This record gives sequence, C-alpha cells and structure tokens, in this order.
Amino acid sequence: MMQPFNDATRRNIAERCAAFARLEPRELTGLKQAAVAIALVDARDRSGGTALLLTLRASGLRAHSNQWALPGGRCDTGETPATAALRELHEELGLELGEADVLGQLDEYPTRSGYLITPVVAWAADSASLSPNPAEVRSVHRIALTDVEQPDAFDFVTIPQSHRRVIRFRHAGQYIHAPTAALIYQFREVLAGRDTRVAELEQPVFAWK
Repeated sequence: MMQPFNDATRRNIAERCAAFARLEPRELTGLKQAAVAIALVDARDRSGGTALLLTLRASGLRAHSNQWALPGGRCDTGETPATAALRELHEELGLELGEADVLGQLDEYPTRSGYLITPVVAWAADSASLSPNPAEVRSVHRIALTDVEQPDAFDFVTIPQSHRRVIRFRHAGQYIHAPTAALIYQFREVLAGRDTRVAELEQPVFAWK
C-alpha cells in the first residue's frame, strides 16, 4: 500500500517505531559503535509516496567501496547514535535534520567488520536539494517504501562459510546485502507491526572485511 509523504504517514511511522519492542543495547565487547540513518523523504516521483535514502559508496573509500549503504558511519566520542546518524546524513548528503526529526531506533546489528550499527529512523520534510559528498558517495537513490514492502523484495540464501542465512534485497536488478538489507528488512517489518529480529542474518563474504 502506498504511503503518501505527509504528516499522517509521519505520525503513523513514529507510532510504529514507538510500539517496536527494541532489544536492549548490547555491550560493545570489542565492536566499534556506529549509526546509520533510515531517512524518509519524498519519493519525488508521480506517486507522491514516501521513500528512504540509499547510497552507493564512492570507489575511493578504503572500506566497503562501491557497496550499497544507508547514510552513516562510526560514532564519535560522546555522540549518541541519533546524533551520529544525523551528522553523517549531513556530511554525506548535505541533509540537515534535528533531534525532533528522529522517529525512533531499531535493533543494533553487529557486523563481521567489527561494528555495532544502530539504525535511526528520521523524517526529512525537505529533501529537494541533496548534495552528495563525492568523496563518500558515488550516487544517492530514493527507494519507495512500496518497493520495500513487496512480498518478493527480500530473499534468503545460504553460503558454505556460515550456517546463518544471508539476506538479500532486490533493487534495480541488483542484490543489496546485509547489513544494509537486514536493517531495511527490519524497518519493513516494523512498518507492518512485527517485531522481527535480524542480528543473526548473515552478510556475504565480501562484506566481512
């Protein structure tokens, strides 16, 4: 079902995030704290619907170059996940939001590369003039929530290197993998009113470093 980009949808998503039974934050145990933004924007197409922002990371980055990602990065000393996610959103895409724009947080996701990621859901009332930072972002995409909510948007496969299922999100003829796919999947489940856990969903081997 199409979710129009308006105040009613903002309130509905905020209520779904508030009702989500988020797991208690973990102790870091050697993992570095990071945060990403699930930034909700106008799809800017003829639908008038709501979309989330997804980036393709720049080719010159030392880690995870040319991979799909939600805007985000490592938390600086003293930063909360929400503050870090909003800062990274501004640094990567030139989108400046405040604490009042945060709708909620999802479960933390531990990555194979040593990070504990907190997804922060935020509402961007005005995203008409994004300014991607070319040093970090190769391209930015608006992924309609209607696409995320399709029954066949996600699938699960196995790999010889792990007993855990690998999650994939199909977009524009490509597969987007965890952690990004896992975080978007949990957000899709939150929108449907389900408390679905994703921390045990696996990443492909190329994302382990």
